[in-house]
Amino acid sequence: MKKTIITLTVIILTSFTFYKSGLAQNNEKPNVLFIICDDLNDYVGGFDGHPQILTPNIDKLAKAGVIFANAHSNAPVCGPSRASLFTGIYPHKSDKLGFKKWYKNPALKNSKSIMEYLNENGYNVLGTGKLFHHNLETIWDDFGNRAFYGPHPFNGIKTTGHPSVPLPFRSIGALDGTFARLSDVPIVSATKDYPGHSGWYNNLEKKDFRYVNENDRDLLPDEENALWTANKINELEKKNTEEPFFLAVGFIRPHTPLMAPDKYFEMFPLDSIILPVIKENDAEDCFYKNYYTEKTSRGLKAYAKMKESYPYFEVGLRKYIQAYLACVAFADAQVGVVLDALGNSKFKDNTIVIFTSDHGYNHGEKDYLFKNSLWEESTRVPLIICDPRSNIKGKRVDVPVSLIDIYPTIADYCKLSGKTTKNENGKQIDGYSLKSLADNPDKAKWKGSKLALTVITSKSDDGKILKHFSVRSKNWRYILYSNGEEELYNHTNDPYEWNNIAANKEYKTIKNELHKQLLSTID
Repeated sequence: MKKTIITLTVIILTSFTFYKSGLAQNNEKPNVLFIICDDLNDYVGGFDGHPQILTPNIDKLAKAGVIFANAHSNAPVCGPSRASLFTGIYPHKSDKLGFKKWYKNPALKNSKSIMEYLNENGYNVLGTGKLFHHNLETIWDDFGNRAFYGPHPFNGIKTTGHPSVPLPFRSIGALDGTFARLSDVPIVSATKDYPGHSGWYNNLEKKDFRYVNENDRDLLPDEENALWTANKINELEKKNTEEPFFLAVGFIRPHTPLMAPDKYFEMFPLDSIILPVIKENDAEDCFYKNYYTEKTSRGLKAYAKMKESYPYFEVGLRKYIQAYLACVAFADAQVGVVLDALGNSKFKDNTIVIFTSDHGYNHGEKDYLFKNSLWEESTRVPLIICDPRSNIKGKRVDVPVSLIDIYPTIADYCKLSGKTTKNENGKQIDGYSLKSLADNPDKAKWKGSKLALTVITSKSDDGKILKHFSVRSKNWRYILYSNGEEELYNHTNDPYEWNNIAANKEYKTIKNELHKQLLSTID
């Protein structure tokens, strides 16, 4: 972290526009700018997730492109989600369901990631930040910064939860046990077990994170990655090459620790925070707790710890939501830096922009505070595709799609050819190109699945991995747990998924049809 915040401030002052004159890149194949945030649910303008959200840069991108308003993660936790997104293979088919390295998976290591497929087709492939959960630098022509979630509070031996966060919630850990302003510099007192430490700590580089004030500090990882991407666009323009590029940037926020500069917290005064709409006892007609306990589920544990840590659950949740909104606004500012650089380059008329997240996040709904659930809050992601060559602007698509469709979409836009497998041990990609929907949202005939599929796993008492599935159609969500227990929600009149009507005979036909389609999708 060599640059200071002063450098970034100059760049942020510009706004996202596509106005700079100049010749477009002379190439039949478009460039692709891929932007992904971590843990970003539908708290984004245009997706109706939270009434107070402030995401002006993402909003402008949405107005210039097409919103896929019914897009979902195929595995609502980062490791398997990103592996399936970038390889185009469903998690349940590759059996990449946890956090083992994707490039050691028997199916995925014998299949081409989208980066390898693009490179094979003549693309210059560049990236920075968190893209795959485990990065493999050999698949990139140029890679910038490793993924880094910090800085963190530090006790002199290891990172820890922020001292401003009360116990027992703080005990969840350095990542999830921290939500605080950057100016709330942590001071961890010494004990008999550790020496203590004053200040933020960069555990990636094993050194202190310098913070004097908001205008005199080290850059945060997302700020560094935004600058790296903007500089790379400028560098590519100076090279004056005809080679098309795929440029990907992975922003950490709003992943925990929920920490951002003060000005983003000040956008959301604590006493004005609107809490998510939560129904009391909403989890009573669900079956999640039949497979998970507070010990095995971070979402159940975090919810319970939050209730223990504050006199009223709403008090803690309000602070948590404030921090989440601040981190979303902070991430949006970094998106703006990247989009400004593109908009002021010669590539602006020939670069497809794709913006999304790896999964959503529950904020207390159904007694759950985390990702990795089969409900709407965890599965739904923002997805925007902006093609500057298209006349379609600001349209909304309600067809259910998922992250598995991004690989074939990029392949379609870039006219990629050749096999996506390396040998007979690889797997064919799943999903369908979204290009036809983006080109003509009102009239295109969607050839893909009528359902967006999501999978999560749990362990049985004897250690067996159990798979649980959810599918989202245009108007329905159907959940099937490993032993046959079911949940069914009608999004036409129950958008918060409050009423599980799976046992209602009136809906037997639709439930059976969704059950059949789910089984067909998972073979």
